[in-house]
Amino acid sequence: MPITAKLDEFGKPAWIALIVLGFMAFWPVGLAILAFTIWSGRMGCGYYGSQDRWQHKMDRLQRKMDWMKSRMSGGHGPWGAGSWSQGPSSGNRAFDEYRTETLKRLEDEQREFKDFLERLRFAKDKTEFDQFMAERRNRPAPDTPPSQG
Repeated sequence: MPITAKLDEFGKPAWIALIVLGFMAFWPVGLAILAFTIWSGRMGCGYYGSQDRWQHKMDRLQRKMDWMKSRMSGGHGPWGAGSWSQGPSSGNRAFDEYRTETLKRLEDEQREFKDFLERLRFAKDKTEFDQFMAERRNRPAPDTPPSQG
């Protein structure tokens, strides 16, 4: 088992102790360990693991976008009522139309990307489930005790 996995089992206190010991032994070693822990995300406030971390960031970004969209279209703020793609008028109708079309295109791309990610997650889940079922089918049957009779 690698040392990083062993330290991850003990959590942040083990990493902090290793950093302190590294600084006490030779300051460049402590600095290197500190840089590694920060770079790898082990000292972050919300370490979610390598795969869940990106999903968490995407979910957070989506919540912020939804909040902004509701603020812009809900009559709050300087834009008043209207749709997401209609911001304040710039005074140039050609630019306003261009902006509206571009924002609509970006919304469509965002929706397509979310659909793509959903299909990708489903395919991954299906693959993992199919692999589990195949392993389960190929597993030898447990030895049954001989019947007494």
